[in-house]
Amino acid sequence: MVEQVEIEYKTMLTEKEYHQLLAYYKLSEKAFKTQTNYYFDTQDYKLREKHFGLRIRTTPTNAELTLKTPIEHGLLETTDPLTIETAASLIASEKILKTGVVAQRLKAANIEPDSLHMIAALKTKRAEFPINEGLLALDESWYGQQHDYELELEVSEPIQGKLAFQSLLHSFGV
Repeated sequence: MVEQVEIEYKTMLTEKEYHQLLAYYKLSEKAFKTQTNYYFDTQDYKLREKHFGLRIRTTPTNAELTLKTPIEHGLLETTDPLTIETAASLIASEKILKTGVVAQRLKAANIEPDSLHMIAALKTKRAEFPINEGLLALDESWYGQQHDYELELEVSEPIQGKLAFQSLLHSFGV
């Protein structure tokens, strides 16, 4: 189990803006890793109502179950590591673990792990690297019939981080 505070700022990009950032940061195909996120909620969207996010993330070598819950500045991420095999089994059954810290947190919020089902899948090609302002991520994602681009900056301090993100967007004309 891992817990960490996540403070991040995001914006959607046009394809042109995305390619401008790729060129600026000199990112080749080797800089990218592919991940797939499988999102869960109850039939009546209790997680969304509470502003929680719940996903299984898989990469070619790792898998994890993560619950994101709002805190004063950012989100608290609670993660249970999964084996690739366990993740594949859960995804196939469209369920999550009934045990572990994520399940305990859900139960404490009056949400039974058995009441959750998969609601969406998102495949992302991501380049992630440190810059002076924080950890920058450039994403190209596919879900359903949608295809989009996103810029994300993860920071350690919310106020300066927001200013840094706004400055970054301004410098690129985004």
